[in-house]
Amino acid sequence: MIAYMVRRILLALLTIWMITILSFIIIQLPPGDFVDTYANTMSAGGTGITQAEKDALREQYGINQPMYVQYLKWMGLIMQGNFGMAIEWGRPVLDVIGDRLMLTIVISLAAIVFTWALALPIGIYSAVKRYSFLDYLFTFVGFIGLAIPGFMLALIVMYVGFSYFGSNIGGLFSADYAEAPWSMEKVWDLIQHLPVPAIVLGVSGTAQMIRIMRSNLLDELRKPYVMTARARGLAESRVIMKYPVRVALNPFISTIGYLLPYVVSGSIIVSMVLSLPTVGPLLLKSLVAQDMFLAGTIVLLLGVLTVIGTLISDLLLMWVDPRIRLGRQ
Repeated sequence: MIAYMVRRILLALLTIWMITILSFIIIQLPPGDFVDTYANTMSAGGTGITQAEKDALREQYGINQPMYVQYLKWMGLIMQGNFGMAIEWGRPVLDVIGDRLMLTIVISLAAIVFTWALALPIGIYSAVKRYSFLDYLFTFVGFIGLAIPGFMLALIVMYVGFSYFGSNIGGLFSADYAEAPWSMEKVWDLIQHLPVPAIVLGVSGTAQMIRIMRSNLLDELRKPYVMTARARGLAESRVIMKYPVRVALNPFISTIGYLLPYVVSGSIIVSMVLSLPTVGPLLLKSLVAQDMFLAGTIVLLLGVLTVIGTLISDLLLMWVDPRIRLGRQ
């Protein structure tokens, strides 16, 4: 078991290193650079800059060097805990991301908890009571959840809030706490504003996970070992929960690997609609401006979330399913 965990961690570190290379190359692929984008913006505003000023800016930001030199310098900074300067902001990347990264993780975890808390019992019920009225109802609601885009659901929620409750439900903080330093009152205000974005972001994932759990459990309930357990006189709840549900959880748990980055990357438009201070809108803005260090860092963080989610799902699967533990031994 220890050898398996060490091997998985080493593979995770190797994967993260490969992600740094791919993310840096992808950011560099579009023609031009930040200086060209900045010059176009200045020209559109009626103020142009000379070629000498462009060369000076490229020299200042180090983007006049070959790609591999820029990458090596970036990796050297990362090894020191420094992700470079956000060129457009003129500040270190970590300062720009700051609370946005923490708030993004909080929203993502809240959405995942909402997804699991709702999808797991509904999926089990739909499989055990298949073709019942509630099964059809949950299936219908699930398809609606899959069909409605997150940003549209956010717009509907905001419209209902304005029209029927006379309040703005966007954002994560009240006006009094938006710029205030962190305190217990601000944390409580965040908790009060958290359910709306968590539900909006978790609806589509919940609908998908319900279908996955239902289909997996239906496959397990048809297998001979379930009939054998019933023949031995075990209680129906024990027959279902002890073996079939535990086995059906495997694909359910394996989705953690993509659920974390999916919530973060899929929240870009929703965050803009609900005015959420997350890294999603920041990523979009940095890509448009070709701010390579800021965009590369956010893309890298998404990749790291994927690797961490995959590692967590592997360890959970090893804990839940004895067959995996015995196979690794």
